[in-house]
Amino acid sequence: MTARGPRDAGAVTAELALGLVAVVLVLAALLVTVSAASARVVALDAARAAARVAALGEPDDVVADVAARVAPGAQVAVRREPPWVEVVVRRPLGGAWFTGGGLVAQGSAVAWVEP
Repeated sequence: MTARGPRDAGAVTAELALGLVAVVLVLAALLVTVSAASARVVALDAARAAARVAALGEPDDVVADVAARVAPGAQVAVRREPPWVEVVVRRPLGGAWFTGGGLVAQGSAVAWVEP
């Protein structure tokens, strides 16, 4: 066994401080990733629901309302190319403080227009 010298004082504190910073950064990355995945699923669900309504012949404002009920705050784009209709839902995410820029989750769905 060796005796502790004056040079070892505070070494554990410094290592703990660096370790905690690393743990916090990993946790923040994990939370942003889970949040992005969850928002992507919501955007896909909103696009699917809106595409179903658009396929039934509803106007674009009703389609956007359906998507907004599933994904509040989302931007909805409807493109009709007979016999298909495509709905794209874009939803902004939090996490810009961590990634350095705005994140956007996007989902799209295509449906056959009912006659």
